Amino acid sequence: MSSVKYTTLPGFTQTLSDAVHYSQAVDLGNGHFKVSGQGGWNAKGEISADVKTETEQTIQNVDDVLKAAGLRGWEDVYYVRSYHTDIDATLSPLAEALKKRIPNSRPGGVVLGVAKLALPGMRLEIEVDAKSSNSRGPSAKL
Repeated sequence: MSSVKYTTLPGFTQTLSDAVHYSQAVDLGNGHFKVSGQGGWNAKGEISADVKTETEQTIQNVDDVLKAAGLRGWEDVYYVRSYHTDIDATLSPLAEALKKRIPNSRPGGVVLGVAKLALPGMRLEIEVDAKSSNSRGPSAKL
């Protein structure tokens, strides 16, 4: 059995990871990955007041973590959990961003309304499960 491997990107995500003691991605072996909740923070840790910008940055942050873990990106995602402080404001922009990013894929998922997220101003957080397209298992050293 292979050991679990962890990935965290440098910069703000490393600072956040250090503060809450978790990794951005976990390679479970056999090509299966879990990506921890990602928000719409930029490189400085700022959340845009514009919900569309926040949503697109959240999608990009998930993609960045997937690629850092050795995956292709959203193409390898098979399940999405999204957490919303205001579903009415964030669900439609999320659906549009996913249609644009992965037009030929429809991962399973769940949409959850929550009272508050980790950082001030966050309205959306996404965590995903992914599987490497490499049938022999993980595709990269972490």
